[in-house]
Amino acid sequence: MHTTQDGRAWEAVGRLEISGEAFCTGALIEPRLVLTAAHCLFDPTTGERVAVEDIQFLAGWRHGRAAAYRRVRSAAPHPDYVYTGGSSTDSTDRVRHDLALIQLQHPIRNTTITPFATDAQPGKGARVGVVSYAHNRSEAPALQELCQVMAQQDGMLVLSCAVDFGASGSPVFSFDENDTPRIVSVVSAKAQANGQPVSLAAPLNDLLPALHDALANSGDKGAGLTTMAAGTRRDTGAKFVKP
Repeated sequence: MHTTQDGRAWEAVGRLEISGEAFCTGALIEPRLVLTAAHCLFDPTTGERVAVEDIQFLAGWRHGRAAAYRRVRSAAPHPDYVYTGGSSTDSTDRVRHDLALIQLQHPIRNTTITPFATDAQPGKGARVGVVSYAHNRSEAPALQELCQVMAQQDGMLVLSCAVDFGASGSPVFSFDENDTPRIVSVVSAKAQANGQPVSLAAPLNDLLPALHDALANSGDKGAGLTTMAAGTRRDTGAKFVKP
């Protein structure tokens, strides 16, 4: 499956859109649940959560059409995630908790859209792949060339995958001996290591139960998406950039 490049094998990956102006990438892990990055739930200009009614999940969006369209009922970032907005600092603590769950108003039950299973954190050197609606492929999801886990650092993963704007929230897949993809992480930021482009990702580990609890206890109406097209450079030692 991992050789498929045209998006047809990745219908459960979709674009998360806000008012047609910005987008992240998300992936179904249950018929009604989308996994994405927590920073996608905040307005970068105000630092506030954006109303859920402004979010739409376009499953398998491909060249102007989606396999399924769904509005959002509720959304929740990981309880330990702290949004840093447009500040000039960033931290590994933010990256390692940069996960969010979105509950759709109605489940997606479509024989061509199968939610992805999740798996444990991959070790250093493990083969992984990122599927996203990045800037240069915003009209169809595509699997990048397979890359590797370069390091596990302060609770986050450093990947050799080079990501671009629009890749925030993209699922990071590991593959078993049958090339069956399982989500093991979510893209949080792009960075540089020794002058080379890398991506920073939040591993799922044992964080999913806390995410489910946060979603169940979410009583507010706030949620939204950060603007992906422009991006924001972080002038830190790791040279974080929200993709």
